[in-house]
Amino acid sequence: MTVTTLDPNSALILIDLQKGIVALPVVHPVGPVLENARALADAFRRHHRPVILVNVAGAAPGRTEQTRSTAAPPAGWTDLVAELNAQPGDHIVTKRTWGAFTGTDLADHLSRHNITQVVIAGIATSIGVESTARQAQERGLNVTLAIDAMTDLNADAHDNSIKRIFPRLGETGSTAAITALLDSPHR
Repeated sequence: MTVTTLDPNSALILIDLQKGIVALPVVHPVGPVLENARALADAFRRHHRPVILVNVAGAAPGRTEQTRSTAAPPAGWTDLVAELNAQPGDHIVTKRTWGAFTGTDLADHLSRHNITQVVIAGIATSIGVESTARQAQERGLNVTLAIDAMTDLNADAHDNSIKRIFPRLGETGSTAAITALLDSPHR
């Protein structure tokens, strides 16, 4: 965990913390993940920094080796969880691919707010979180990943993202370290 700094123009992106996703069998208890995500959101809101809440409502077209359900998800599947305490000033992004930038207004929203750094967390570490982090880094944004505010459906995939991929995309840190940087008078 080596998070060192947060840009004055940073934003928080929380990935797929929605009823249908948090109900899936994940490798870490979802309660602490949601508590940490909420702590991050509260801290960013307290400092008047953008909070982006992302949900997923579909999948990219194309063939895959894994079977995908073609059935419509149950009612409420895409609803953001109440634990996030969504606020009217939060920006909601609905994606239909793994990454939150593809086919959404996320890049424009960040640009309008002159954002130079994003802090990313959510579910699943190796899918939506990693894809969004890769897209952010490719767009020239500084990336920080709150590793105690994320989990995955697969322990090996989670560990691979944390240990091998994320250090190449940006900095990683705990919710406490990130909020301490936000709250620091010297940032």
